[in-house]
Amino acid sequence: MPIHITPSDLLDPIERASRDEITALQLQRLRATLAHVYQNVPHYRKAFDDKGVHPDDLKTLKDLAQFPFTSKKDLRDNYPFGMFAVPKAQVARVHASSGTTGKPTVVGYTARDINNWADLVARSIRAAGGRAGDMIHVAYGYGLFTGGLGAHYGAERLGCTVVPMSGGQTEKQVQLIQDFKPRIIMVTPSYMQVIIEEFERQGLDPCASSLKIGIFGAEPWTEAMRSEIEAKAAMDAVDIYGLSEVMGPGVASECVESKDGPVIWEDHFYPEIIDPETGEPLPDGEEGELVFTSLTKEAFPVIRYRTRDLTRLLPPTSRSFRRIGKIVGRSDDMLIIRGVNVFPTQIEELVLQHEKLSAIYQMIVTREGRLDEVEVLTELQPTASALAGGDIANISHWLTQRIKTMVGISAKVTVLPPSAIERSQGKSRRVIDKRI
Repeated sequence: MPIHITPSDLLDPIERASRDEITALQLQRLRATLAHVYQNVPHYRKAFDDKGVHPDDLKTLKDLAQFPFTSKKDLRDNYPFGMFAVPKAQVARVHASSGTTGKPTVVGYTARDINNWADLVARSIRAAGGRAGDMIHVAYGYGLFTGGLGAHYGAERLGCTVVPMSGGQTEKQVQLIQDFKPRIIMVTPSYMQVIIEEFERQGLDPCASSLKIGIFGAEPWTEAMRSEIEAKAAMDAVDIYGLSEVMGPGVASECVESKDGPVIWEDHFYPEIIDPETGEPLPDGEEGELVFTSLTKEAFPVIRYRTRDLTRLLPPTSRSFRRIGKIVGRSDDMLIIRGVNVFPTQIEELVLQHEKLSAIYQMIVTREGRLDEVEVLTELQPTASALAGGDIANISHWLTQRIKTMVGISAKVTVLPPSAIERSQGKSRRVIDKRI
């Protein structure tokens, strides 16, 4: 794949700063943020008081560990606007999560928050190799979901031409890509796979499209999926990370020249890794739960927000900021199958190891009596649709054995014809847990 090196004169000065300069800025902004929430958010004032800490107690960055965590439950308990730190008249925009369980989490932005967000997404697109004048096809969903508008404003801030396609209408997605010839696409990685399939269904070669860069986020994805997308579409596939509670897309993003994990924009977000069981901070390099404290947000600051994403902090490479490793799972959607901790990404890695299998899969978990049962639905690549029954049985046996050996669980594997598994037009539904 081509490698695009970002000229140093395009970088913000802070992206080239020393570690001492970065930590000094973080400490200054963290002190201001703690004072801001203590003065203006009743939830934080009570949480700090209950923990016996005050914003003035923060003398060094390590002192943040004395302060309480914030969870999604806290946000829902204060629905809709109880966590806002400015009067509603100063809130320029409201977004909300999908609210799959209970009430949605509602987040707000001042005009300055939106301005900072646009700057950070622009920085992220630039890190991916995007430049002013590029056309960007945005296939993230628009609306209350932060993906579409977050990508849109950032692309415009960089000086790009935006195609605000949103999700769905896969046939039209391909048509517009063919007709408009964008250089960059921003979309979930699983939906990019669906778009590639649609190219092939129409008899078109995805490698011959105008797309050269894919900026993929909103769900965990693996190196195997990166390799497959890059090979099938002849593009650079880079990872962008974000969540609505912290800002939206652009909290961290990979640099195309290294593709070694999203760079956290540490001038705006302070990261920690904690033991998900004890809450104790872990040193850089150790795997645990990712926690973020916002450093510049006005309307909706978050203090030690537990993302539930499991990863690790890595040292700087292409920029002066630390990176996060690939998200290996979530501490709250980890499956426990007969006492074994299982993450869907483990299954994905194994599915993608077989050249005859598509990257689309589902895990269906049921309970028979006292025992958990797992069925893994996979499907053949279109080029393998004519395989005989014996060959399909061999693939099923191979994957069954790989799951047993590498993951440690017994699973029934069903290999289906191409396109048999229902497609998602956004985040894919990889797990159907029928035990609940």
